[in-house]
Amino acid sequence: MADPINKNHNCASTNDDTEVVDEGNRSILLDIISQLSKGGDLHRITLPTFVLEPRSMLERITDFMSHPEIIIKANKMDDPVERFVAVTRYFLSGWHIKPKGVKKPYNPILGEQFRSKWIFADGTEAFYVAEQVSHHPPISTYYYASPENHLSIVGDVMPKSKFLGNSAATLMQGEINVSFTNRPGENYLITMPNVYARGILFGTMLMELGDAAGYFSGSYNSIAGKIKRISTGEVLYDISGKWSDEIYITKDGNKEVFFDARTASIHPKIVAPEEAQEPHESRRLWSKLTAALKANNQPLATEEKSKVEDAQRARSKQREEREETYVPRYFEPVNDNFHIKLKK
Repeated sequence: MADPINKNHNCASTNDDTEVVDEGNRSILLDIISQLSKGGDLHRITLPTFVLEPRSMLERITDFMSHPEIIIKANKMDDPVERFVAVTRYFLSGWHIKPKGVKKPYNPILGEQFRSKWIFADGTEAFYVAEQVSHHPPISTYYYASPENHLSIVGDVMPKSKFLGNSAATLMQGEINVSFTNRPGENYLITMPNVYARGILFGTMLMELGDAAGYFSGSYNSIAGKIKRISTGEVLYDISGKWSDEIYITKDGNKEVFFDARTASIHPKIVAPEEAQEPHESRRLWSKLTAALKANNQPLATEEKSKVEDAQRARSKQREEREETYVPRYFEPVNDNFHIKLKK
């Protein structure tokens, strides 16, 4: 088997990731920001509804399951280096799916859930369940599995938002663990790049992505990275391009298209109708807020968002009075770092 390999990545932003904020909305942002000091935590600040993407973070995560054929094919490769490269392609394939402008998904409330499934051409299926297991700090956990394809993905997302002056950063703590269940001991650990919203005080707002070392400028949505063999430091592949367009991979001077976001087909997920969902499933829970946002009715959106969040605060207060601790439905903690595993 090949030596362990590591991957470095960095990304920057696109014209589709820019947004001109009108003076009324910018005044609202300025009023909120005036309450903060540089480096302040944004999590406890109530953001205006015009910055919201009409779906929950628990559903947003499924963007990384939009091209399942990539990860399923990876497990069928005999060469371990080829499998690693294919897992890298899978990870990079999820970033191009997003709304136009600088938007963020809903912050899930404690106990919120999202469930979906996918059916493939060969009759096999994949299933996804996500749950908000903590509110302070916010932690979203999820499990994606296709038993017939020997695939298991377990992840947690712990976003930490900071005010940085003319920017806001979402530090994406947490990790994704990809496993091929027919290959015991072979696991792929993936961390997420940070997200930066720039120009929130003046100028044009835009979104950038970057890794833990900071943010990266240059052409919009550019990505650059290397796949190395850890034991020797040998560079096996170079990765370049744009995550919203074409991504290239180069080996020994030969450059090929690694992933083409313009032509890739999104495999549709199947979600139960809202009326068939449980009260705390994302689409049903936020249905009135979503409808108001799609109608561009910001006052109604603010009202509906507040109703959901006020109800959560009331339930939290009741638990405190009863000295009860919230127990997740699908997941359980592994250690004090809030890493989560699926309940048996």
